Amino acid sequence: MAHLAAGNALFGDLKSSQPFFLMAGPNVIQSEEHIFAMCRELKRVTDELDVPFIFKSSFDKANRTSITSFRGPGIDDGLRILQAVKTTFDVPIVTDIHTEEQAEPVSAVADVMQIPAFLCRQTDLLLAAGRTGRVINIKKGQFCAPSVMRNSAKKVFSTGNENVLLCERGSTFGYSDLVVDMRNIPLMRDAGCPIVADVTHSLQQPAGLAGADGAVASGGSRELIPTIARSCVAAGVDGLFMEVHNDPNSSPVDGPTQWPLRHFPELLAELKAIALATKARTGHNAQLDLTPMNIM
Repeated sequence: MAHLAAGNALFGDLKSSQPFFLMAGPNVIQSEEHIFAMCRELKRVTDELDVPFIFKSSFDKANRTSITSFRGPGIDDGLRILQAVKTTFDVPIVTDIHTEEQAEPVSAVADVMQIPAFLCRQTDLLLAAGRTGRVINIKKGQFCAPSVMRNSAKKVFSTGNENVLLCERGSTFGYSDLVVDMRNIPLMRDAGCPIVADVTHSLQQPAGLAGADGAVASGGSRELIPTIARSCVAAGVDGLFMEVHNDPNSSPVDGPTQWPLRHFPELLAELKAIALATKARTGHNAQLDLTPMNIM
């Protein structure tokens, strides 16, 4: 019940965030030192720009392309590091879970629990996450129509937890590419949830890079992150999800779709300006007046 009360309070803050809230951080925990340095810099920038901030990093990346790929430090060390970051910098934490068993221990640290896109229809996982009372961010599957997300949200709602965010992160386009359909942002609002846009994973090219011995890895189009971010903000999202790294090319996970830290302040300032100019967020339910207009 304490987690539900905390979830309700945070969810209320996120829904009322102006002009949007931001989930940002490196894709995966590489080391405690790196995570602390990244959170310090991201918090400094978001504080200066007055953008509500939730720090993101993963303790385990369970859906890697290759069996030999780096996954992270694991749940025990990962949660210890995330708790230390949360305490030191006084920031909310978002991280993802992959199994029902992870829900309860992760909820002791994470303020927002994230359901990966590939798992957005997994009923038992959604129910386990919902029962924690935390805010739940459900990423839309690359293979899903926006209407599917209403059912995913309802599974969490059935636990008595209505603190649900729905996240757009691109749709499968062929075998090794994604596209972002901006229609999904207003269409997913039918579920009655705030909408988040993942502007970095949306530019993945799954299995798009050739590796050694015929192996493949995910590629991406980092240079297009500003284009997708500008479009999503103009379309009126409530929140942005963005993976940021001080040295993206050295990242062991999703380097091609992490935004360089040095360019983060400039981009965030621009996105805030766009959000303040657009009426999409407040006017998405506006009814069109189709009565004839007398122009004679």
